[in-house]
Amino acid sequence: MNDATIKQIVQEKYGQVASRVAETQKEDCCKPTCCGEGGTDVITRHLYADDEQLLLPKGAVAASLGCGNPTALATLEAGDTVLDLGSGGGIDVLLSARRVGPTGKAFGLDLTDEMLALARENQRQAGLTNVEFLKGQIEEIPLPGNSVDIIISNCVINLSADKPKALAEAFRVLKPGGRFAVSDIVRRRAVPDSIRKSLELWAGCVAGALSDTEYRDGLRDAGFVAVDIEPTRIYRAEDAAALLAGTSDLNKLGQSIDGAYMSAFIRARKPQAAQHQPPR
Repeated sequence: MNDATIKQIVQEKYGQVASRVAETQKEDCCKPTCCGEGGTDVITRHLYADDEQLLLPKGAVAASLGCGNPTALATLEAGDTVLDLGSGGGIDVLLSARRVGPTGKAFGLDLTDEMLALARENQRQAGLTNVEFLKGQIEEIPLPGNSVDIIISNCVINLSADKPKALAEAFRVLKPGGRFAVSDIVRRRAVPDSIRKSLELWAGCVAGALSDTEYRDGLRDAGFVAVDIEPTRIYRAEDAAALLAGTSDLNKLGQSIDGAYMSAFIRARKPQAAQHQPPR
């Protein structure tokens, strides 16, 4: 697998999701078959409270493909500038914008045109003006250095083909003392090569997942301190049908990954006086 192939398969998958959600919005559909949050996906279901969903357009909820709720776990304050890496349909950006208030700003960054169009429509429906959706890659963030108070992300960094560069870019754009607070899939132990090399599973947030040690080391190498990984859900063998959809020999692989993957909340901080500032 090369970087370009990984990027293409990820764009295709999430572009199709956005297009499907946009079509169901036209039909005013919010049955479990239409809205991702109400569906059966073992990773994405039951992440947002009912009162949060009521504040959002249906399309933002339907396009939610995360593995956690970083806005519920991150400390967001009025006036903060927030950047969501891989913002998708905009659910976490819109929730963040409400929490930082009119004196704050919430940026969403996404590579997929269909997702950006959906997110901007969701922003319009939500009536929020302190929001801006940007097109770009998380490995090349189109914002100046030292400009963001907090970075959030929801099951996206595992999709990157160049995670050291993505983490270095996150460090670059954070202000000194800025916080990194993301939800992601993390690997707890070794898994078969057939899983790690699967493009389908890379797009599904499994194949590209870092181990907890790799995540900690990657953040520290980028310059972060106070690194912490908090498990939020450990996936068992019975979850394999969702995690390994589309693969062969599902039963055997399901047993081999029992307990090998988890959703986690990853926190880190850029030092107040950053000694290590990776170049753009």
